[in-house]
Amino acid sequence: MNIVILFNHPYDGSFCNAILESVQKGLIKGGHSIDLIHLDKEKFNPVMSAQDLKAFRDKKPVDPQVLSYQDRLKKADQLIFIFPIWWELMPALMKGFIDRVIFPGLAYDYTNQSNTLMKPLLTNIKAVTVITTMNTPGFIYRLVFGNAIQKALMRGTFWKLGYKNRKWISFNKVKSVSQNTREKWLQNLETKFAKI
Repeated sequence: MNIVILFNHPYDGSFCNAILESVQKGLIKGGHSIDLIHLDKEKFNPVMSAQDLKAFRDKKPVDPQVLSYQDRLKKADQLIFIFPIWWELMPALMKGFIDRVIFPGLAYDYTNQSNTLMKPLLTNIKAVTVITTMNTPGFIYRLVFGNAIQKALMRGTFWKLGYKNRKWISFNKVKSVSQNTREKWLQNLETKFAKI
């Protein structure tokens, strides 16, 4: 399979980078091809401009980098998103990727005149996996902060687009767990992605 990984973390020494390495090792063991979109290193601009909004309305993106990403998504069998949760949501680059690349006319279209029902156009994508890190305990994230990633990304984006095979892997309390626990998490990820 051709796996496109969408990655967002600016610090090479982060646990997200360790996750990326483990996922890639697993995918290589499984014989998959990997296309890494590293939003930080590729200096992706997350800001929607007036030109982008007109392009959104017209269903014709104009930014060369966005067009390049869209071509890469058209070749993907599966998407894997890896990012930290900051202030209960994804960082700006990842949010900007959703805004500027998951675009009408490419990623989806509307099935009715009131623009309320959506259908996916990237039917080549059979699965979406989101892997996140945060320092908040999982139960607090769900009960106090309303499970924002589940609502905004897993349902508010990928469910609306019609992707049935959606998974969210959340690593919580990352700063406070032991190194041994982090190493087990990484080994489990490598094993998991070697088997997909």
